[in-house]
Amino acid sequence: MPGKSGRRAPRMPLLGAPSDAIDPYLPRNGNLGFRVLRYDLELEYKVTSNRLDATATLTATSFQDLRRFTLDLAGTMRVSRVGVNGKRTRYTHRSGKLAITPAEMIPPGGAMTVAVRYTGSPKPISGAWGEVGWEELTDGSLCANQPNGAASWFPCDDHPSCKAPYRISVTTDSPYYALANGTLVDKRVHGSRTTWVYQQVEPMSTYLASVQIGHYKQISLRQKPFPVRAVLPPRLSRNFEVDFDRQLDMIDAFSEMFGPYPFPGYTVLVTDDELDIPIEAQSFSTFGANHCDGSGDAERLVAHELAHQWFGNSVTLERWRDIWLHEGFACYAEWLWSQRSGGPSADECARRYYQKLRATPVRVPLADPTPAKMFDDWVYKRGAITLHALRLRIGDGNFFALIRRWTEKYRYGTATTEDFISLAANYTTEPLGELWRQWLFTPAVPPYPGTGT
Repeated sequence: MPGKSGRRAPRMPLLGAPSDAIDPYLPRNGNLGFRVLRYDLELEYKVTSNRLDATATLTATSFQDLRRFTLDLAGTMRVSRVGVNGKRTRYTHRSGKLAITPAEMIPPGGAMTVAVRYTGSPKPISGAWGEVGWEELTDGSLCANQPNGAASWFPCDDHPSCKAPYRISVTTDSPYYALANGTLVDKRVHGSRTTWVYQQVEPMSTYLASVQIGHYKQISLRQKPFPVRAVLPPRLSRNFEVDFDRQLDMIDAFSEMFGPYPFPGYTVLVTDDELDIPIEAQSFSTFGANHCDGSGDAERLVAHELAHQWFGNSVTLERWRDIWLHEGFACYAEWLWSQRSGGPSADECARRYYQKLRATPVRVPLADPTPAKMFDDWVYKRGAITLHALRLRIGDGNFFALIRRWTEKYRYGTATTEDFISLAANYTTEPLGELWRQWLFTPAVPPYPGTGT
């Protein structure tokens, strides 16, 4: 991608120029000329007034002579001060872009520390995928950033290929529990306010950064080989024992199938509000109270969100058109878990959803589903069946060896469909070109794998 992957020569950012689009799926997101190496977020949040006072410090390095550069930040946030390398600097903030002019040009390879002080009442960003970002709950808040909501609460280079470590400090009213990505490294009580400090050492995409605040309690589910925790309203504790009863077994099964769990710990948070769908974040997942009703009906979703820690959070798409690398893999993990836990086999699941795909054909290929359709259910299901077709072609041994190598080779990095195709070629002597052409690059639904009809 321009100015990021090194596959094109860096060029000066011309704000608003169509040619500056880093990703055609989100042409207004992402920024050129530099790369963020670390985010340090100091957040002070008042729940009752939905007031956020914050300072974001970004450590970055330039790719070129940098006289001006931009960050993504929603207009609901009011910027009061910007500094670059300790010097106060000029800036403008409009149309979701914070444009910064350093007092001195940053040379190619030059390091810079960008400090942004801002405040406001955060709210979701509206777009083609609904409202995403920082959202108020009945008594608390949550973040659901995918795909472009991170800028609703902090200035960033908002594209999934731009991964960096984070330090997130959240100060809020003491009765509330604050959860953020990574490991809790400090907690300080100052009278009526409590500060929670988290370190996310493994590089993370902006859309996976998250803060969840509510009246929650923490439950330790397991300490070895890494901590697994639940954070939830006390009233839902008994339901949680039913709905998340098999989660530890899922972790063990997925670690066997996909390779070692990629982060220092895993947390499941359940809100006191109902949510339409669970929310993916690096090192934790968020479910609504409706997913914790004691029925056990959310088991599929529990597996899906857990699988995203490997597929989406550790190994992250380099461009949004490759969303099947996240959702197809997580959906297939649901089917693998179904078979492992005594339910319908992966093949039975694939056959059932194959008939639904045939009944509702689409006119775009899986490898380029268009922005309007990239989160449609058919992308999830066709992506999963594509993996099943590959598994049937190369055999179980080669298939799972490929998946484990995929999560190892691209651990904490980004990858594309072409990367997966290239890696898969090492696990078979058979040509796979026709399989990829049919399942990834042709809109029409091909015959069910192995049937020829």
